[in-house]
Amino acid sequence: MINRFMQAAGIVAVAFALVLPASAQTNETYRQLELFGDIFERVRADYVDENTDEDLIESAINGMLHSLDPHSSYLNEKNFRDMQVQTRGEFGGLGIEVTMEQGLIKVVSPIDGTPAAAAGLQSGDLISHLDGKPVLGLSLSEAVERMRGPVSSDILLTIRREAVEPFDVTITRDVIKIQSVRSQFEGEDIVYVRVTTFNEQTYPGLERALTKAREEAGDSLSGVVLDLRNNPGGLLDQAIKVSDAFLDRGEIVSTRGRQPEDASRYNASPGDLAEGLPIVVLINRGSASASEIVAGALQDHRRAVVLGTRSFGKGSVQTIIPIPGHGAMRLTTSRYYTPSGTSIQVTGIEPDIEVEQARVEVVESRGRLREGDLRNALSNEADGEEAAEAAEGEDDEGDYQLARAVDLLRGIALYRSRVVN
Repeated sequence: MINRFMQAAGIVAVAFALVLPASAQTNETYRQLELFGDIFERVRADYVDENTDEDLIESAINGMLHSLDPHSSYLNEKNFRDMQVQTRGEFGGLGIEVTMEQGLIKVVSPIDGTPAAAAGLQSGDLISHLDGKPVLGLSLSEAVERMRGPVSSDILLTIRREAVEPFDVTITRDVIKIQSVRSQFEGEDIVYVRVTTFNEQTYPGLERALTKAREEAGDSLSGVVLDLRNNPGGLLDQAIKVSDAFLDRGEIVSTRGRQPEDASRYNASPGDLAEGLPIVVLINRGSASASEIVAGALQDHRRAVVLGTRSFGKGSVQTIIPIPGHGAMRLTTSRYYTPSGTSIQVTGIEPDIEVEQARVEVVESRGRLREGDLRNALSNEADGEEAAEAAEGEDDEGDYQLARAVDLLRGIALYRSRVVN
């Protein structure tokens, strides 16, 4: 019995022996580990299909970690290497951030410019089958491993979406190269900055985007739209740097763990890349983790107006703990709190102005006359070409939330100019 126990769970037993005092609790722990050894041996000897010891132990570890919360997991050596590559901004796969919910894969958000985004996957979608095989019973790491594969190979996903019958979608795997920051001008006075994820490239990309906007627009720049929609998060240090980019002082975020001494606070340093310009932050249900840290910090300090819909609500901190020779363990070790002391977990970030994504359509006037339709109506003194240009400016707004953000910034700029004058 002792030999069998040590073979199946010796490493675990040694770990407990190092941290636990000799007590009744220690004896009970060893008794439970002996139970694990018994079950391991019975499965090993009698299960209908043969399994390797490595697979059984890895599954047992994953089962323990997944029972804690959806984000704790074991990373074998290959998965650990893949994760390290992903944080550098280039990896292979479909391009979705996922978690587990009731045994199914839940899409946190698709990443811009990836096969998953092109296929129309949405935040909140549940993936029930991979190539026709149910995901129920798989761990998150096992499901992710099955979604990976050779570049240009296809995978069939069965999607469950709210208020829609389940449907299948085929996605072709590709090398995912994430450009974490993209920017453009909305008109001549508003700079739009899209942050797709928080990896090692994010803060440098943001800094370049705002510097370039300043150089091109100069004093005519009147506001910044920071788009964090469908941004699944990423590196904590990058979220802190992005928040700090717009804050001169004060707390950005705090983390609190199991022990009081594990608490940490991160504060802003002097300097504002936007130089005091008004900011609108866009969020939605796909904005998670690091995105929520940034939105919460700028909202609590009243540095930005947060517009959109309530965020995902992932307010927990995962620590990657390398295990020499065995990959690593991703373990939830603390929770995030905004500067006001509010936990992000489950509740997420509530926008200051709630705006659902919508499609703007022109409503027919149904025969109603305007002044210009009346007989002998006076003409406008404005040149005809100017009137035509104005009419062309009344373009269809494809991104309703972005359009509202731009309107808000222009309204603030107009108000400020009138107050100054």
